[in-house]
Amino acid sequence: MPLDAFFNTITDAPFRVLPLDRPHIVTASALPLHHRDPFDRMLIAQAKHEGMHIITVDAQFRAYDVPLISL
Repeated sequence: MPLDAFFNTITDAPFRVLPLDRPHIVTASALPLHHRDPFDRMLIAQAKHEGMHIITVDAQFRAYDVPLISL
């Protein structure tokens, strides 16, 4: 799928694209190192800061206090 088609699809869907903001970075830097993947840690930080759920199959996310929807 071309990138512009992807962005059109998510723009039309009931999702919100989150920017990477300073509070997300601060939250990520304070997380314990249960998960070593920096991108996943940023997703966890954004979900914690924004009060959102994460949809994942990654069992390591359970080590964090973040609402999960496990697949």
